[in-house]
Amino acid sequence: MEGEARPGPYRATRLWNEITRYFRAGMPLRKHRQRFKKHGSCFTASEAVDWLHQVLRSNSNFGPEVSRQQTVQLLRKFLKNHVIEDIKGRWGSEDLEDNGVLYRFPSTSPVKPLPSSRREKENLETFSRDKERLFKLPHLSRRTVKKHELLDSLENLEKTEPDITKENKEDELHRKEISQEYVQEIWRNIILIHLQTILGLPSLEEILQPTQIVPEYVIYNMTNTSKHGVVILQNKSEDLPHWVLSAMKCLAYWPRNNDMNQPTYSGFERDVFRTVADYFLNLPEPLLTFEYYELFVNILDLLQPHLERIAVEALQICCLLLPPPNRRKMQLLMRMISRISENVDMPRLHDAMGTRSLMIQTFSRCVLCCAEEVDLDELLSTRLVSFLMDHQQEIFKVPTYLQVAVQDHIEYMRMAQGKYPREEICAILPTYSYCKQITPQEFEEQKVSTSQAAVAELLENIIKHKNLSVKDKKKKLKQFQKEYPLIYQNRFPTTESEAILFENKPTIKQPMLSLRKPKFRSLRY
Repeated sequence: MEGEARPGPYRATRLWNEITRYFRAGMPLRKHRQRFKKHGSCFTASEAVDWLHQVLRSNSNFGPEVSRQQTVQLLRKFLKNHVIEDIKGRWGSEDLEDNGVLYRFPSTSPVKPLPSSRREKENLETFSRDKERLFKLPHLSRRTVKKHELLDSLENLEKTEPDITKENKEDELHRKEISQEYVQEIWRNIILIHLQTILGLPSLEEILQPTQIVPEYVIYNMTNTSKHGVVILQNKSEDLPHWVLSAMKCLAYWPRNNDMNQPTYSGFERDVFRTVADYFLNLPEPLLTFEYYELFVNILDLLQPHLERIAVEALQICCLLLPPPNRRKMQLLMRMISRISENVDMPRLHDAMGTRSLMIQTFSRCVLCCAEEVDLDELLSTRLVSFLMDHQQEIFKVPTYLQVAVQDHIEYMRMAQGKYPREEICAILPTYSYCKQITPQEFEEQKVSTSQAAVAELLENIIKHKNLSVKDKKKKLKQFQKEYPLIYQNRFPTTESEAILFENKPTIKQPMLSLRKPKFRSLRY
């Protein structure tokens, strides 16, 4: 995989330019007096921290997890890159503190040039040739075959018949040579189509190349999992060391589980946490890899409340692209920090920082960072880790629709080749539709409609539940009728319809006429 990706900081550089422009345009400037001298159009470091901190917290690319210290660090980067200078015109160092020292904007522009696309043309031509080869393929087998399991999709699709002619033998040999490559190309193109549609981009050239998609990784991550969906590695040497796994388990289930066979003492949990943190912070590259930096950074645009579902779907696919050892480490790390953050019995792990903030600040750099120095790395990774931690169960679910799309495409090719054995088949990959951005009003209307449908489905589940006794079923129906009278009345408009359900006289009384407008309660807690 070395040499295949162009991870360059394109997206981060664009964000840097946006932030610096906004900072120069919006930061309040005024006169200040220092050492009996007046200075116009300037600001103190603390004033800059106050203003920029508020801006970053309200920006969807960074979010409310941004700390004041991180804002100070960003201002230090501004000073180093000549976005700002002190009142004597000095810049180039990171000597800036949260204090009353005066700074101003220089007359020169702080905007950075965007990285060039060195291999953009080459990759585009390669991708075009790959698509051409995929969409026009020699015929496959004419024999009817059962659907293969997902792992079998990378094997030869058919075996040769013993009594076929010499010409057919040559065709069959050719088919065996291309079948694995063919299925791999299907996986690559279906993943690219889904991601491009979800992200709403006209092209993925700047963030993901076809050569960066390794079908073997995707298939392994979808099939070699535990009952909890965590990847299981066949090569144990690639797994987390046993002492790290024990430490993570100890923290995740604190105080119920401590398999480290050591007595606890005051501050024991802090030492265990430091052990886990040291391991992850000393990994040679981030868990999301340098290769996929641009891909994950571009998903930050989707981390908004009304786009949450789309962001989860995008991250589901992107996390499937990771090498299996990286995906496993990500899964276990996110599960651990999520449990620690929600554990009310966990003692404080830091004197001055809350548990959630500590988890995010500690592990953000070992999850996402760029191979080249990028000034916004920490803020971007903090935002992403916060979302990953909150939605880790959904994000690491296996998106089975990818498997279905690949299998359907292969089955189509088989049927087409059986029908037209002497012709080359041009199989166009399907396109997929995803939710587009909607207004807050539309979101609320859809939420109410969806809630009503979910409540109606709950009623049907109660009615059809075979293991409920008649007494329990009547009790649950009576409770449901009280909470959602309108939906109940739509399902049972008359007492006779209730009688049919229980095969005797109805015992649930119809509610008295209510003049109050019924309220629909959401099932979301």
